[in-house]
Amino acid sequence: MATVELTFSALPAHVRTARLVATAIARRTGVEESLLDEVRLAVGEACSRAVEAHRVHCPGEPIRIELRDDSGRFEVTVSDQAPGDEIKQEQPLDLGMLSDSFMSGFGIAVIEGLADDVQVFPSPKGTNIRMSWPASNGTTG
Repeated sequence: MATVELTFSALPAHVRTARLVATAIARRTGVEESLLDEVRLAVGEACSRAVEAHRVHCPGEPIRIELRDDSGRFEVTVSDQAPGDEIKQEQPLDLGMLSDSFMSGFGIAVIEGLADDVQVFPSPKGTNIRMSWPASNGTTG
């Protein structure tokens, strides 16, 4: 399993870089060409959500992205450090149970429509959004 970690400051310009890196690594890990736009858009949405939250709550803290090739899956986790006011748990959420304001405000619904699998881990210390897509070859060399 190969892992790439990327951190960036909460500036909208860095979202583009995160999307480009995620797309390049997805291609390299064997994600089908037809899914690369979904990877790019989902990562962009998750990073934009994190940038917005950081700019309000903790502009000096970095946003972290982890990209992994794990057992035939390409997995991306976008982690922010902005406190979650609405949610007080540190377990994956059932996305069907989220309020409309949470879904629209954070773009989770968009991400859910783009990624093959989505898990959201909110906590008072920040939110992790884990997305994954099938990868055919898992080559990291």
